[in-house]
Amino acid sequence: MAATIRRLDEAVVNRIAAGEVIQRPANAIKEMIENCLDAGSTSIHVTVKEGGLKLIQIQDNGSGIQKNDMEIVCERFTTSKLATFEDLNNINTYGFRGEALASISHVAHVTITSRTKDSKCAFRGQYSDGKLKDSVKPSAGNFGTQIMVEDLFYNVATRRRTLKNPSDEYSRIVDVVSRYAVHNSAVGFSLKKHGTPSADVKTSPNASITDNIRIIYSAAIAKELLEVEDEDKRLGMKVKGYITNANYSMKKGIFLLFINERLVECSQLYKAIDTVYSTYLPKGSSPFLYLSLQIASQNIDVNVHPTKYEVHFLHEEQVIERIQKCVEQRLLGCNSSRTFYTQSLITLPKAGQVDNPSTNSQTEEKATGSSETREYAYNIVRTDHTERKLDEYLQKPVSSLSPDVVECQPIADDAGGAQVASSEGKRGMEEKRLPSVSATGSRHKVTLTSVLSLQRESEASAHHRLREMLKEHTFVGCVNRSFSLLQYQTSLYLVNNKNLTQELFYQIMLYDFGNFGTLKLSEKTSIKELALLALQLPECGWTPQDGDKQDIAQYACQFLLAKAAMLSEYFSLEIDKEGNLCTLPLLLDGYIPELERVPLFLVRLVTEVNWEDEKNCFKDICTETSMFYAMQKEILPIPKSQRVTGEEQEWKKCVENVLFPAMRRSLLPSEERAKDGSFLEIASLPNLYKVFERC
Repeated sequence: MAATIRRLDEAVVNRIAAGEVIQRPANAIKEMIENCLDAGSTSIHVTVKEGGLKLIQIQDNGSGIQKNDMEIVCERFTTSKLATFEDLNNINTYGFRGEALASISHVAHVTITSRTKDSKCAFRGQYSDGKLKDSVKPSAGNFGTQIMVEDLFYNVATRRRTLKNPSDEYSRIVDVVSRYAVHNSAVGFSLKKHGTPSADVKTSPNASITDNIRIIYSAAIAKELLEVEDEDKRLGMKVKGYITNANYSMKKGIFLLFINERLVECSQLYKAIDTVYSTYLPKGSSPFLYLSLQIASQNIDVNVHPTKYEVHFLHEEQVIERIQKCVEQRLLGCNSSRTFYTQSLITLPKAGQVDNPSTNSQTEEKATGSSETREYAYNIVRTDHTERKLDEYLQKPVSSLSPDVVECQPIADDAGGAQVASSEGKRGMEEKRLPSVSATGSRHKVTLTSVLSLQRESEASAHHRLREMLKEHTFVGCVNRSFSLLQYQTSLYLVNNKNLTQELFYQIMLYDFGNFGTLKLSEKTSIKELALLALQLPECGWTPQDGDKQDIAQYACQFLLAKAAMLSEYFSLEIDKEGNLCTLPLLLDGYIPELERVPLFLVRLVTEVNWEDEKNCFKDICTETSMFYAMQKEILPIPKSQRVTGEEQEWKKCVENVLFPAMRRSLLPSEERAKDGSFLEIASLPNLYKVFERC
């Protein structure tokens, strides 16, 4: 059986209509602001509570509502702006249907207080479901109208539940008020939350459009604005507005569009303009646009959508194409003045200071451009790509034998062998030769929990600001083997090569655990002989009470031979059955450690490593290996007469083109490096400016 068609109750009809016009608090505020503007207001104050769901209050200084009209002001289809249907063809006001206040009163409690210019007092009325609840009563009040909307959607539970985030609703309200404030620059707007003294949006009457853009959207946008103006009499259209040039962009664009003074949306027009900007802005970036169109009233239909956010007009394609060409020509005209900044500036704390997290967040906000403070010349560093040095591109040549093999030689004397201390005297020296080496390697996945735990500890102790500094630094030069100079933004730093390279190789040991290449010695060398050499060095700290050197050297050889399988598998340190050292780990391509330190390194593996506990064992081996590989002064100074020609330049190239690029890629400096003087600021461009200003 077919269902019976019934006439809906009037209350149901009104509530359905109200839900179409008033979708959320921002819609209600938009409708009431338009009524204020129609009343000739020059000052509009908006106050909201809980995102407008609890309270919306709008006060204007317009013409007000006459006492006799107060009784029907909230009834549907009551308006002072439309008399006949034909008047829709010539609408010069925002409101014209008489639905806004009626819709609001059907989903909220509304109180209106209004006073006209010729009235001795104001009159107040309370409304519910479009009807006056009681008689209109005299009240104190300023000239103009105050509308209070309380408990929005109190009788529409489903709608109220969907709007449960007051912060999101307030953001939408700020957006609506901001757009009307920019377009109506002759009107002073203010918007604030109930109970707060300061306004989130505040503009002055008779301000300019650019002034309001600067106040509301930021000075960064305002200083990059281009004025747009065009007219087409054939289409009956005029365009005025402001757009940002190619110097400014944002991830999410802002498009303010008013047609015949009415805030509307037009996705086709925005896409057309965004297509023009795509050739000027980085991928994924958008501009700021404010456009005001005047179109002949007979060519536009404003009665399309209940919220009035959409309009239809004739010749839509031609209008969009004309505006698109206008924007393109304006951008072409300004392209010659495009500017670029080489760096975004953030404040780096002095070396030795551990950053406060709250301070970091503030400096990061400055770096993203949220600050509107002026950038002075002494905070900008100018760089030139032509000043880069050729030796930056000159790496140590790779052998043609295979992609995985690198031939290299230790620092050698004139006979081809590296110098190693061998006599017991304080300054006695005897030449011994360590063989040349070559490098090979393969990879596998690290699964040992002890190593993974050490990796996490290294990450937890990282100083993130120093990491940022190393990542973004410019290498200036080597002071000596112990120190180098780095520039970071507007400061010059003296950094400790030994401390940084030791941490670098320690972290390489952890993160490439078991995956090292090998430095293969061309001649096998007896560990016992190397241990004897080490015991003669002052750094070893041997005393007669420690026992005979021969016995100690023999013990060291047997001990390492017992650990040979583990050392070979995990650390690429191979020892054959006869107790000869065959290979060393290759930790960084293009870098060979100071082979003069091999004897001391092997002895320390025996004496300084905790071999009883797995985690501590791996940690100690990584530490000793990183100390061996770290950049430092020679154990024995080599006389100038015995140095290889160009040796001084070779280690400098290695520091600049191998070690510091590796630090840039992966080093996580520890908190200790911020306290032990590893980074010392020795010059600051802003401070130098201050000195010059005093002169």
